[in-house]
Parts: sequence; structure tokens; C-alpha cells
Amino acid sequence: MKAEILERFAREVAKYPEAGKQSAVMACLAIVQQDEGYVSLQREREIAEYLGMAPIAVHEVTTFYNMYNQHPVGKFKLNVCTNLPCQLRDGVTALVHLEKKLGIKMGETTADGVFTLQQSECLGACADSPVMLVNDRTMCSFMSNDKLDQLIEGLRGSVKGEAA
Repeated sequence: MKAEILERFAREVAKYPEAGKQSAVMACLAIVQQDEGYVSLQREREIAEYLGMAPIAVHEVTTFYNMYNQHPVGKFKLNVCTNLPCQLRDGVTALVHLEKKLGIKMGETTADGVFTLQQSECLGACADSPVMLVNDRTMCSFMSNDKLDQLIEGLRGSVKGEAA
């Protein structure tokens, strides 16, 4: 692992008593993901070694939280809530619309590497359903087909703007 990453790990670990350094596991996973875009099994093993944990314990954290990508994802990761309240308020319609618009199924990435479509557990905004989260940071509520179209075109436009 790069020296810069190890330095960032050390800063996170320093926040905890020596016996509790494993508490920095989520921060270390986030650091790797920020640097590489996802957390590979190899990086999980390296984090485990650094923190003195069993590799399976790190893997359990990575797989429990959907904010950690276990494989490369597109520039924009779209997490659509598929829990019951969102399903009852057109969540499935939103998901199907996105699959058609992007030409991919849930769990896939577009050929151009711009969008990855994933399901999400409850995002805590049931009254605003259907909801989705863009790149684990931006909550989008009341996602009608028109709003989804606008969102996708806006995100696509931002990528085209970067290339110019």
C-alpha cells in the first residue's frame, strides 16, 4: 500500500487507545475506497494485518455496509431503495425506468463506466419515496420518471463537461 495511505491509516488509528485500534476499520476502508474506488479482498487483508484483525472481520464490515464497493463501479453509483415503503410508492417503477434508460440491470455498470445501478436498503426517507442515493452522498427524493431522466442527463452532462 502507498505510504500516503498508511499515513492516513496511522492518523485514524491514533484517535483510539492501542487496544481499540480495530475501531478504525471503517475509516481505513473509506480511505482505500477514496483512493482506489473500491475495496478489494487484497486491501481487506492488508487492512486486517495493519489493524491486527482477522481478515474475515474486515470482510464482514465491507460486506455489511453498502457504502463499500467490493468491485469497481461507475463514476456515479446509483443506490435505489428497494424496501417495502419505497416499493409501495413506485420504487420498483423507478428502478425499472433506470434499468431501461441506462440499458443495464441492477448490479451492473454501463459500458462507458459512467453509471452503476445498485439496490439499497432503507435510506430513512420513506415519506419521500421513491428515494435513491448518488455516490453514497446525495439523497434524491420523490424520483418520478421525469426527475430520473433529468438526473441522468445532468450527471451525463457533468461528465461531458469534464472532457471538454
